[in-house]
Parts: sequence; structure tokens; C-alpha cells
Amino acid sequence: MGNMKPIIPFLVSIVIAVTGTWVIYQWVQKQRAPKEVVQVQQTEAIPVVVASTDIPWGTKLQPEMIKMLPFLKESLPTGHFCNSNDLKDRVLVESLKANDPVTEHKLAPVSVQTGGIACILPSGKRAVSVKGDKVIGVAGLVNPGNRVDVLVTVDGSKDSGKESKTKLVLEKIHVLATGTQVQKNEKGEPAPVDVYTLEVTPEESEKLALAATEGKIQLSLRSITDMESVYTEGMDIPKLLASLSLTKYRPEPPKNKPAEPGTAPVKKWIPKPSASIEVIKGIEVSRINFTQ
Repeated sequence: MGNMKPIIPFLVSIVIAVTGTWVIYQWVQKQRAPKEVVQVQQTEAIPVVVASTDIPWGTKLQPEMIKMLPFLKESLPTGHFCNSNDLKDRVLVESLKANDPVTEHKLAPVSVQTGGIACILPSGKRAVSVKGDKVIGVAGLVNPGNRVDVLVTVDGSKDSGKESKTKLVLEKIHVLATGTQVQKNEKGEPAPVDVYTLEVTPEESEKLALAATEGKIQLSLRSITDMESVYTEGMDIPKLLASLSLTKYRPEPPKNKPAEPGTAPVKKWIPKPSASIEVIKGIEVSRINFTQ
């Protein structure tokens, strides 16, 4: 028995090591065990008509412009189309990017069969185009959908006695389209001319036509969020040269026109002051007026 004493601690160590190893192995196996598998129900995909390429507004849809793409049932856009034949001869009133779904609110009414600007003009509005250049168009930064103010500079030399003047005549005007047309110059050579088509009311169209005919117009690009009206007095040469001056600009008083020969000057009648006295007779009171 005395010979077994050195072996007992060794056996106990082996038992403890085996037990610890088994416990750790069981814990690791539990951690590696697959968690509960969540069954995902397969969602049905529905084909929807989309644009096959970028399409500008005012375009009559053609079969090669559209295609079908699958959409999840839960993410179908409002007013979508599942049949391309339903879009025959429909006209866009909003631009589409490639793979954008074609929806009813982006289309003109079914009765509209002709594309172009006329299909997107609101009732009571007109489309008027004016010629310009890169300077007038704010270095090409004026794009369809922007809003601009229209300034006109009138040459005073056409009307003797008047100074040239620049005035803001239209504001918050919606830009429908911008483009370039080719015209022949004085030498008969083709030259590109920028054209800006603006959405205006009939009265504004008259102002714009007169401004483009009698003066030089300039477009001023507005912020998308700026919808406040601005009223100005216009700018002429004396006021322009008085800018940043030490003396404040004072307009000259109007000059009196000389009387035409053979006509006597008309004097303005100025009433003279009058006096009055009160006469008291008993209980009667009367007043006598005297005019000078």
C-alpha cells in the first residue's frame, strides 16, 4: 500500500484533466451548433415597364425606349405598368432615367397624342423662345427646369434726350428648354445660336417679345428656393457712375418747357386772405366777411 501513494496524485490529475477536457469539448460543440433556421418565404417578382435609356420629357414612347424589369411585390411603384402595350403612343411629361419605372403621373393624358413642349404647358401659359449666347445664358448654367429673371437694356440713343437704362422686367420665369440652332451669319456661313424657351403668361410674352426686339436681354439665374418678388427702379448711366461715390446721387429736377410763341402765360389763381367780424344785437349774432 505504501508503494501506491506516489501513484494516487498522478491518477487524480489524469481524472481531473479528462473531466475538464470533456466539459470544454461539450461547451465548444454547443457554441458551434447551428442556430434555429428561419424560413424565408420566397417573394413573388412582378415584371414592370421601365425606361431602357434616358428619355426627355415631351417624348412619345416607342417600343425600343422601354423594357421589363422584375420588382418585388412589396416595392411596386404607384401607377406602374405591367404591359408595354398599355403605353402605346403615350407622351412623357417628366424626364426618365435608365431603369426608372414608367408611372401614370409621369405621362400626359391619353387624349394627348403629340409630343413636344405643347403637351406639358399648363393652361393659360405660353412657350416663347429668345435668341442668346453663353453670356446671356449665364455661361451655360441655365438648364431646363431652372427659374430665371429677365433684364432688358434699352439703348437711349434711339430716343433723343434719354439715357440708356437696364430694368428687371420679368421674374421667376420657368425655363422649358435650352438648345442651339444654326443660322447663317453675314458671310453666309452657318453659326450656332443659343435658344432659350421660357414659360410665360400672355402678358409676359408681350413684354419678352418687346424686350428682345427693342433692347438686349440678359437672363439672371435664381435659386430654386427663392420665390420672393423684387421691385427695382432700374439702372441708368448717371446712377451707375454714382455707385460707390462719396456724394449721393440726386436726379436732376425736370426742366420747364418754354411757352409756345403767341400764347400768354397762364397765372395760377391764389386766393387772398379774408377777414370777418361778428355783430351782436341783443340776442342776435351775425357775421360780416370782408375779402381783400
